[in-house]
Amino acid sequence: MGFYDERILPHLIDYSCSVGQVMKLRSQVVPKANGTVLEVGMGSGINLEFYNPDTVSLVYGLEPSEGMRRKAQANLAKSSVAVEWLDLPGEQIPLPDNSVDTVLLTFTLCTIPDWRAALDQMKRVLKPDGELLFLEHGESPDEGVCKWQHRITPGWKKIAGGCHLNRPIAELIREAGFEITELENLYVPKAPKFAGYIYKGRARKPQQPS
Repeated sequence: MGFYDERILPHLIDYSCSVGQVMKLRSQVVPKANGTVLEVGMGSGINLEFYNPDTVSLVYGLEPSEGMRRKAQANLAKSSVAVEWLDLPGEQIPLPDNSVDTVLLTFTLCTIPDWRAALDQMKRVLKPDGELLFLEHGESPDEGVCKWQHRITPGWKKIAGGCHLNRPIAELIREAGFEITELENLYVPKAPKFAGYIYKGRARKPQQPS
């Protein structure tokens, strides 16, 4: 990764992902995590303040960007939960099968190059009774907005760390074999619609017949 990716981009992403309305959405999702948590794309540790230390025993923070891990130091220093870094991409999760209670995805699935491989890995490490919590932006159902998302995405990816504006998040999660148990869609107030259509919810592995 070059100077822009490691020194400039982390600050831009951190700012855009921590505005007031986005933080409000994070505060609604992150506290639902419990047990051993895998946070995919931990970034600068924006979510750490929202974890409940009474229900979360450990957070594995998967973050391949050295710049983001460096930027996270201040949030790590005041974290009330234990964090262990995993500095690999989402497609490579160095944890055993069925080893985490919660997988947390917040504004991450849009950037992972091989989303299918990454979701397969998340499903592999999630316990049978575990949950995938997600808060992502993606493809809008509104034709006009969607059209612009498809137009803008090729150039947007180059300046926004590989971010796709037009991924149909719920569809991708289902295609990976998860069962979505809760889903809410909305636009982030005051955000540009092409970048602010939200998918917020929970999913689990399909239940195996006994």
